[in-house]
Amino acid sequence: MRRRSRPIKSISERHRKALSRMAQLMYGSSGIGLAAPQVGINERMIVVDTGSGLYKLINPRIVMRQGHQVMQEGCLSVPGACIKVKRSKIVQVEALDENAASVCVEAKDLLACVLQHEIDHLDGKLIVDYVSLPQRLKIRRRLERLRKNSRNEGLPESEAESRKLQL
Repeated sequence: MRRRSRPIKSISERHRKALSRMAQLMYGSSGIGLAAPQVGINERMIVVDTGSGLYKLINPRIVMRQGHQVMQEGCLSVPGACIKVKRSKIVQVEALDENAASVCVEAKDLLACVLQHEIDHLDGKLIVDYVSLPQRLKIRRRLERLRKNSRNEGLPESEAESRKLQL
């Protein structure tokens, strides 16, 4: 999660399948965005759906930013944490879709926030990077308790491992 993801040079069936699995996982977790590093894939892919349709984006990059907004953000990689993050209110994102066609997404408000959040993951950044060190330590302690509880509840090790976070 802390490494910069690799650009995709040639889109393959493997990438299309990964994007579809990511979308299923996002919907199954009641999320509105998911980045490939969150599922162990170190490549620049994201899926986003804020209610107006699913975006499957490859090599997304923000080419324009405007204004500012502050929103409470949660993250599937940081369960239970809700953090106020200042981001651009309007963004324009260029990417490729799963068929290698160029896509330009002009987004504002929530969609702009989610796109920036997921692209942060591709750059090795998490929402906890937007808070002070004392707040980060508090979140880390909460995540440690979650991990201990998951072990005590007898969750399979794979589920317990998925709750870990590098801070």
